[in-house]
Amino acid sequence: MSTSEPSRASRRVSHLKVAESGAPVPRPELPRIRRVAIVGGTRTPFARSDGPYATASNQEMLTAAVNGLANRYALDVPGVVGELVAGAVLKHSRDFNLARETVLGSKLDARTPAYDIQQACGTGLQAVIAAANKIALGQTESAIAGGADTASDAPLGVNDRLRRILLEARRAKSTGDRVKALAQIRPSHLIPDIPRNAEPRTGLSMGEHAAVTARAWGVEREAQDELAATSHQRLAAAYERGFFGDLVVPFRDLARDQNLRPDSTVGKLAALKPVFGTDGPAPTMTAGNSTPLTDGAAVVLLASEEWAEARGLEPLAYLTAYETAAVDFVRGDVAGGEDGLLMAPAYAVPRMLERTGLGIEDFDLFEIHEAFASQVLATLAAWEKQGLAPVDRDRLNVAGSSLATGHPFAATGARIVATLAKLLAEREGPARGLISICAAGGQGVTAILERT
Repeated sequence: MSTSEPSRASRRVSHLKVAESGAPVPRPELPRIRRVAIVGGTRTPFARSDGPYATASNQEMLTAAVNGLANRYALDVPGVVGELVAGAVLKHSRDFNLARETVLGSKLDARTPAYDIQQACGTGLQAVIAAANKIALGQTESAIAGGADTASDAPLGVNDRLRRILLEARRAKSTGDRVKALAQIRPSHLIPDIPRNAEPRTGLSMGEHAAVTARAWGVEREAQDELAATSHQRLAAAYERGFFGDLVVPFRDLARDQNLRPDSTVGKLAALKPVFGTDGPAPTMTAGNSTPLTDGAAVVLLASEEWAEARGLEPLAYLTAYETAAVDFVRGDVAGGEDGLLMAPAYAVPRMLERTGLGIEDFDLFEIHEAFASQVLATLAAWEKQGLAPVDRDRLNVAGSSLATGHPFAATGARIVATLAKLLAEREGPARGLISICAAGGQGVTAILERT
């Protein structure tokens, strides 16, 4: 070391002397938190599983949604999009890098970074939040976020016993040992492991859990059917007035959500037989007031205000707050308590409102993911039990929601964000909307959008 250069120790002492002398010690500036604009969104029409998209992969559907966004907002320019964040719940091993592979197969610049994210049914909204955080901190100027899911092309796992035998054969040191290992294979080992819509901790399907919650909260059948019929009627009306003209891109000869039943009525839904909770008294949940297995993809374009202004784009709304929560549904729901599998938003929303100083009465619109009509009604009741004001039903899911559109797990969050942002943009003057999404594993993801 040069004798003219002070040692690290002397530099440290010198720094302390400056501090002790009362002179201000320079501190790094904290990053300015920027507003995050929701510029727009696109999605494929949602299709019932084993229907029009039966042979479409997650990547193909997500690429279609991304290209729809790229075409609308000229995102094929090199460097214009800072990042793609997306995910899927039902993923093949080939989908391990779904977001990045989607970039490479889309109209986006191949140099656009991308990564996958997954939080069950909250995946799409959680992807939006992850992208928004980077924009808010100035780490990127724009991002695309969303997700895709195909129930039609769900991965089939190798029978676990067969898997163990094959691994044993691979580790064998000789041909004889390899033959000996393979000789253990039996016809029953060839039966694949088919994914089940069930919680690993309880063995109950999401619908069976929702049925327990419906009984715990006393949710009636007629109220569920009314909510479901209203969802279909409102989605149909939104399509008829052209609301989805710039949000839905045709895919595989489908231009509207296949699950939509414009003629749905409480009377028609009342004729359906219960399919969940049938082992208990007076079951209320049917295929009509529950979402079907669905295929589809949805994405949202997020940006800083500066990025949007430079391109002459007016933001639809701004993402201003978000909150997640989880419940102990294993001890709560299975025991017949109120902490059901899909009830985490009942805790996330009150926390978010307390943190932001807002109440239910401060919102113009509400978007509650309709996994099941009973779950929506139980959530509303839980909010009221915690002291929140009742939600005006005329402000709830005004363009329809999951009971009518269907629910490709990872795509729903982005669908809801884009829909609510456009609904807010249609209103005159400032407006505010609340998003509530329940998710498997006893989780919930919620957010607030504002139009100023």
